[in-house]
Amino acid sequence: MASRSVTTAARSLCAAVLLALALISGCSTAAGTAPPAPAATESADVGVVDEGATGVPDAVALSPPVRIDVPAISVSSDLMGLGLQQDGTMEVPPGAFPAGWYTGSPIPGAMGPSVIAGHVAWDGAPGVFSRLGDLVPDDDVIVTLQDGTTSRFRVMEVDQYPKAEFPTNTVYGDIDHPGLRLITCGGRFDSDAASYDDNIVVYADLIS
Repeated sequence: MASRSVTTAARSLCAAVLLALALISGCSTAAGTAPPAPAATESADVGVVDEGATGVPDAVALSPPVRIDVPAISVSSDLMGLGLQQDGTMEVPPGAFPAGWYTGSPIPGAMGPSVIAGHVAWDGAPGVFSRLGDLVPDDDVIVTLQDGTTSRFRVMEVDQYPKAEFPTNTVYGDIDHPGLRLITCGGRFDSDAASYDDNIVVYADLIS
């Protein structure tokens, strides 16, 4: 698949707003509703991103990703688009299924880190990425685009981070090849905060 470059400046903007996604994506609350947006101090660090400043060429919208398959953990899910809310924070999937692709990131298979997020649990039931932390290096991730083409990725690394120590640049910074980041929540569920303590991030590289 032909690679598309994304400017460093635009990617920096994406990296900033995606910290909000890292802090809240893939989580469920006891009430089964989307977790709250980051606190004011966190929001100040994240900032607000202009929806038109994603740096992703308009042409990629012609063939967005529509499905993700992760055979090792029995995931076969449609993909919805995740954009920005009016306050500039990231949208999250509205339920346990499906997973969502952040539309401000490269399409899977294009140059740079494409981002797909999903819930680990929702209203007491397993979410689409409930077993994301079980992946190991060399597992496959297959993403199907709207035009029928597929991009196959190989898992390179699986990490778990406390949300307060989320490595934004490592996860969302520029890379010199097509990559994929799968994100959900993990660790202990804090019922008082209605949030998980950690994030699980899967790093994968395009192989075909």
